[in-house]
Amino acid sequence: MTTTAALSEYEIERGKPMPDKNHAFVQARLLLKTQVKYEGKYTILPEITLGLPIRERVPDLAIYPLMDFIPGDNEVRMTEVPLGVVEILSAKQDLSELMIKRAEYFAAGVQSYWLALPDLKTIYVFYSSEDYDIYSGKDILKDKRLDIELDLAEIFK
Repeated sequence: MTTTAALSEYEIERGKPMPDKNHAFVQARLLLKTQVKYEGKYTILPEITLGLPIRERVPDLAIYPLMDFIPGDNEVRMTEVPLGVVEILSAKQDLSELMIKRAEYFAAGVQSYWLALPDLKTIYVFYSSEDYDIYSGKDILKDKRLDIELDLAEIFK
């Protein structure tokens, strides 16, 4: 187990490992493709702090109903639970940590939890801890709760 002294400021502040290159590729493409395709339906926020009942979490992406940017109306810690969250496994991250986060997100009221595994070109779309779909390679990801469809060939290219 990593000790606090060995953690970077990023890891201490966000409570998660520092992202790597493949993590960044997948996060950027998921953000871009989802935001462009669903611009009139959702707002996708990267690395936003969520004030969950159990503890604060910072998902890689949070999917909210459409919201407007209003200067002066700011939140450091989002109190509104997102509709969905996306977590992307980093090279230094343990998968069991992301399973714990999954339970916390669902307990808080999230409807959909995506777990992206870059090295496997795979995304799990969870609707509960036991109900999920798996999409890989060139599949079309279909989130049945949020009515989102994405071509994984575009995400993992």
